[in-house]
Amino acid sequence: MRSSMSLRYRIYQLLDHRHPGVASRTVDISIMLLIFLNVLAVILESVDEYYLTYQSWFDGFEALSVFAFTIEYLLRVWCCVENPRFQDPVRGRVRYMLTPMAIIDLLAFLPFYSTYFFNLDGRFLRVLRLVRMFKLTRYSSALDLLFAVIQREASAFISAIFVMVIIIIIASSGIYLLEHETQPEAFGSIPKAIWWATVTLTTVGYGDVVPMTPLGKAFGVLITIAGVGMAAMPAGILASGFSMEIQKRRELYRLKLREALADGVISRAEYEALKLSQQELGLEEEEAEAIMDCEKIMFRKTGEYPSRCPHCGESLVAGQNDSIHADS
Repeated sequence: MRSSMSLRYRIYQLLDHRHPGVASRTVDISIMLLIFLNVLAVILESVDEYYLTYQSWFDGFEALSVFAFTIEYLLRVWCCVENPRFQDPVRGRVRYMLTPMAIIDLLAFLPFYSTYFFNLDGRFLRVLRLVRMFKLTRYSSALDLLFAVIQREASAFISAIFVMVIIIIIASSGIYLLEHETQPEAFGSIPKAIWWATVTLTTVGYGDVVPMTPLGKAFGVLITIAGVGMAAMPAGILASGFSMEIQKRRELYRLKLREALADGVISRAEYEALKLSQQELGLEEEEAEAIMDCEKIMFRKTGEYPSRCPHCGESLVAGQNDSIHADS
């Protein structure tokens, strides 16, 4: 039993980057390379000439990939109980299997087995295999940051989309009233006009359908100007979200660093834990070192950290403890 638990913990460290080293990096690079090769294979298979010539190679590589992704998924489900969030042998594993990354891992190989039970279109399965690209989120701090921002700003994105839908409907109705008699084939109904309103508001402007009447052209100018502002909204939300998320991660690292510096010394174990936190938070090594140097200078000058914010007077200790406890 002890050897089994020890093996499970070692596999957990290997797969979950809990023990950075040659073995862990080798596993990560191997999985990422396999994902890239799968994406390349899907692209090449869409060319009939290549697929018919090398079909046996493509099919063999797909079977090998499915086998590797299946083993990876089963190992992750088996050793996930080593994570404090999923400690329960049954419910913990179920909770893990319902996490977004576990669902992506499952979708990476499930379509292959579904062909034995359902008659599915090969082209659909081929495109569905591109879901494997999302597995790279686990190995890319940039993708992880992007998904964190999208999740955090989901309500703002929904609001922006809702406003855009309203404006598209208004624009479609307006151009329909102004152009339906002149161009019934393009603006004969509001649903037909939605295409023009959408490409105009998003500033794409294919030019396949354009207003012909003076009032229609004037209305088109107004819609184009409105579209510039509408197109900038998601970009602004993303930029603001990125800034807030990066600042949040810096503060989390700073709090962990202050906890380690509480006794004035950073032990080897604390240093390794900080190194792991830096990787999990997606901070660059130079950035983490700059934060560490700044905190060391502050600690040397004062011998302790201020317990209250000099600006608002609120307690910093409680906030730090909450953040550290919540993150752990």
